[in-house]
Amino acid sequence: MTISTTIIKNSYSGDGSNKTFTYAFKIADEDFIEVIVKTNATGTESVRSIGTGSTNYAVTGVGEASGGSVIFVTAPTNLETVVLRRSTTQTQALDLIENDNLPANSIENAFDKNLSLIQELQEQIDRSIKLSRANTMTSTEFTVSATDRASKILAFDSSGELSITQELGTYKGNWAASTAYVPRDIVKDTSTNNIFIAVTAHTSSGSQPLTTNTDSAKWALIVDAASATTSASAAATSATAAASSATAAASSASTATTKASEAATSATNAATSASTASTQATNSGNSATAAATSETNAGNSATAAASSATSASSSASTATTKASEASTSATNAASSATAAASSATTATTKASEAATSATNSASSASTATTKASEAASSATAAASSATAAANSADAFDDVYLGTKSSDPTQDNDGDALAEGMLYFNSSTNRLKFYDGSAWNNVEATDTSSFATKGFSTAMSIAL
Repeated sequence: MTISTTIIKNSYSGDGSNKTFTYAFKIADEDFIEVIVKTNATGTESVRSIGTGSTNYAVTGVGEASGGSVIFVTAPTNLETVVLRRSTTQTQALDLIENDNLPANSIENAFDKNLSLIQELQEQIDRSIKLSRANTMTSTEFTVSATDRASKILAFDSSGELSITQELGTYKGNWAASTAYVPRDIVKDTSTNNIFIAVTAHTSSGSQPLTTNTDSAKWALIVDAASATTSASAAATSATAAASSATAAASSASTATTKASEAATSATNAATSASTASTQATNSGNSATAAATSETNAGNSATAAASSATSASSSASTATTKASEASTSATNAASSATAAASSATTATTKASEAATSATNSASSASTATTKASEAASSATAAASSATAAANSADAFDDVYLGTKSSDPTQDNDGDALAEGMLYFNSSTNRLKFYDGSAWNNVEATDTSSFATKGFSTAMSIAL
């Protein structure tokens, strides 16, 4: 019989009532099928046996190319997964006798069994960690003894070869007297909530805190709970202050921009007034004395406008005040221009001097426009500083999430959590870190994983 399928495994979910599960592959014997039941919550797998007990099963369809069924005595629950897998016995029962007739059926069965074994081996290989066809490794064998491998990590060296690296720390819970400890044992000092790691093998004596214990030299402090809590609180305060500063800076920048715009408008109005004064001066024919007085007033107003604009360019922080002064000067210039127009009605002999005065006023207005532009540039720089401050606050906010009453499911921007993030739990008064899948108390966690989970980086930022 030919074997036209590569299926050697079927998987099902239990429901508490169904007892019959089909398999879609050929088996030559009822013992050539492996029945596995996995408890979903724990991942525990148990291999069941043929029989009549409550955990046993029966098999139908032996020798059928399309397969058959496994019938449980007790139905698997909805909390279990059923896996039916072909597992052929690795034996060879065919014995060919010299000069005898070839038993075609026996040879066919032997070929089928060999192919079944090949398929099952391939299924095992597919579940293994392996190199791609284009990758190479000098050796996948270990020459390190079991003793030397104990409590070590399987890793890759700088050349990509297999290696055995650092010892693992083992969390032993709360420190206790008269207890044997070995190097890299990790304990919690319940009097301070500090975390220590053993550096010397010894049997403990004395009492807590370990910093004053007679065995203190045999322990190294790895987590100072009080400092961590203080740093977390300070970090939260700093983050709040940074956010407030950023808001204030943004507000100041907005105000500076508004005042600069007002200064530019005032300068434009001053230029318009100067142009009107020039036109009126051209038509003047009376009151030379009054025209001269108007000339002096216009010059004084232009000087005041230039002074105000210069002061506005010196500092963005005083842009509001100086813009106001520029606006007042522009108003004075406009008033002077009105007076000049009125006086020009009676001016006769000083018309040319009034025209010169008007030209000077226009020049002053141009200078005011330039200074207003400089004030606008200062406002833009202030806005950039505000943006930088906001970005700095946001960067810190992405590492330390602040004080919360329960474990957050996302960061303060609504994004997914990342390994190494910190927050202070106000309900338990504990600093907690995120390991990529769950939140853990800093003072009660196997700290051997801190480095790989970004804890050291986060603590550096907090401190």
